[in-house]
Amino acid sequence: MKKVEAIIRAEAFINLREALSTRGFSGLTVSEAAGCGKQKGKQGIFRGNKFEIKLVPRIKVEMVVEDEQVEDIVDLIVEYCSTNTVGDGKIFIYPVEEVIRIRSGERGKQAVL
Repeated sequence: MKKVEAIIRAEAFINLREALSTRGFSGLTVSEAAGCGKQKGKQGIFRGNKFEIKLVPRIKVEMVVEDEQVEDIVDLIVEYCSTNTVGDGKIFIYPVEEVIRIRSGERGKQAVL
């Protein structure tokens, strides 16, 4: 199993969520995040005063899936979250050693379904 973690623009999340659901990927965790990379923040104006926003708001989407599903999910994330501009985000893929459903004690693939 693998954990797919994507840091994406907030405005891309709704379309990504619908695409994942349509393709049968339903289990995910979503968190609000903030960060910076090459984009290095942006400038804002409040009551005529300029200020710099160093950390840009993002959404972090996390899914634990079978190895065979990883490329399909990566393709969906790229398709629905790419604007071809700096700040589109990143995808991280981690190996998952074990999954245990707390309620029933099920392990492995059965705990993810």
